[in-house]
Amino acid sequence: MESMSERVERDEFRARLKSEWALLWGERFDDRVKAEGVSVRDYPLLFVDKGRVIFASRDAKVPSFSEAVEYWSGQGRVYSPNPSVGGWGKFIRSTLKAQAHSRADSYRCEKPVGKGEKQQLKKGGRGWLHR
Repeated sequence: MESMSERVERDEFRARLKSEWALLWGERFDDRVKAEGVSVRDYPLLFVDKGRVIFASRDAKVPSFSEAVEYWSGQGRVYSPNPSVGGWGKFIRSTLKAQAHSRADSYRCEKPVGKGEKQQLKKGGRGWLHR
């Protein structure tokens, strides 16, 4: 079991990683002649050097945040959050499963049809054939 200080240190490292990712994309230099974005300084946590092309219209590999997270998680520095705090599991349970059923509910009739009542006829009662 990890101690509280280790957990706080990991949370701080995760926050630094996220802030460095935001700075990378916020501080980039956009070269309009070559149509590419260039990093302004070194970002050691993301393995990006100064002057690296981070965005281009073609022939450039965009740096991946998930690759950096995978590397640092292998080193024991980054971990996945607890689902009760917020993680992929909680996101799926709260958002995606609720959306899957909402679509089916939207197609249902508001008022149920009784035995003696008729539903509205398709094509005004002219039938199913295309005339």
